[in-house]
Amino acid sequence: MAENNNVSYNFFTPGNNAELDQDEVLDFLFKHLDEYGDQRADIAKCMDYALSTAEGKGGSVVVAREDSNVVGALIMNNTGMSGYIPENILVYVAVHNSQRGKGVGKKLVQLAIDNTEGSVALHVEPQNPARHLYEKLGFTNKYLEYRLQR
Repeated sequence: MAENNNVSYNFFTPGNNAELDQDEVLDFLFKHLDEYGDQRADIAKCMDYALSTAEGKGGSVVVAREDSNVVGALIMNNTGMSGYIPENILVYVAVHNSQRGKGVGKKLVQLAIDNTEGSVALHVEPQNPARHLYEKLGFTNKYLEYRLQR
């Protein structure tokens, strides 16, 4: 894997996000999550939660840029729980097609992990190639997930 050294990374939290262009990052995630994404409004709710200072909320947003262009983004939410439920959930991570295989996704996830206290959970579909990255970073799959949609 060739690493791209021209990429810079910024880590945003509820108390440190004045420099974050939320619309730019939301547009990027909506476009580059491909078939694994959600509606832009839902991604926006997730980002609002991550950047909220309300008790029991919070999280982080990590943005990768090459020159002035967003080439990767991640949103992690705090769950407000611990022990029986991980303290954090990595909700969204996307990398621009031109940067895939260059270490941008790995760096985004590693920065989020390194700057977060407690356990981290994520959901990934079996056919998603990012699954292998998560396994290399130490994530394990010990459960099947079932959902009742209403």
